[in-house]
Amino acid sequence: MVQSIQFIVKANFSPPPFIGSMVRGALGQSLKEVVCVNPSFECEGCFAQESCLYYDMYEKKKRFHDFRLDFELWPKSLEFGIRLWGEAKEKYPYILSALHRVLSVKGLGTKRERIKNFEIWSDGEPVYDGKSFIQRRLEPKSFQIDTFCPEVTLRLRTPVRLKKDGRFLRSHNLGIEDLLISIARKRGFYEGKQIHIETFPKVEAKELKMIDFTRYSSRQKSKMRIGGVIGWMRLRDLTPQTYELLRFGEIVGVGKLGTFGLGSMEVKEGE
Repeated sequence: MVQSIQFIVKANFSPPPFIGSMVRGALGQSLKEVVCVNPSFECEGCFAQESCLYYDMYEKKKRFHDFRLDFELWPKSLEFGIRLWGEAKEKYPYILSALHRVLSVKGLGTKRERIKNFEIWSDGEPVYDGKSFIQRRLEPKSFQIDTFCPEVTLRLRTPVRLKKDGRFLRSHNLGIEDLLISIARKRGFYEGKQIHIETFPKVEAKELKMIDFTRYSSRQKSKMRIGGVIGWMRLRDLTPQTYELLRFGEIVGVGKLGTFGLGSMEVKEGE
């Protein structure tokens, strides 16, 4: 069963419309500075690869990563979440240290603005109050669903990027089947099993659209598009299995580039 920890960062900072690239890049740079024990500061051929949190989260080639960013598009102020599971959740103190370093030392954005006023929260309780870290151990939460609702509204909060037959799905051909199969693959990967979906829910109404953002890849020295589908679907005739999968998707996200904050979704019961 997947266990996760989520941190919420709130800061006095004017953010861009899409903060995923900015936050992910700055966090990765600071995390490497916090955990790296190699004098060369190079990952390739490093003796500590297998035990390095930065390498596991940013450099290791694997099917799915153990973290994702979570935020709203076009925010009025800087607020984002970072959710950890798998091995990443066990090393959360390093993430906290890197977050603090990002905001107070390294700075954010093209101007590298340092932020004086910020807070870090977990499960509604402060972890960093703006002056110091609060000493307490954080326990990960197990994913467990004790309720069921056959009718929900699914909101795709940030762009969903999914491929089918070698092509990215767009707003006119993205279906609930595609979303659920993507989530089932992720759950099966983390739990070490294959998941077969018996019955798919019906789409009663939907409003989807394509939206595009770009990010600069320092590795490829070029701008890359990271757009996808956002919007909502009203679903009925869910089974306990598909309801649980959608709730699982709220944790791990759906589709590609979750580490940039893509594929964030929200499930609301009823209409």
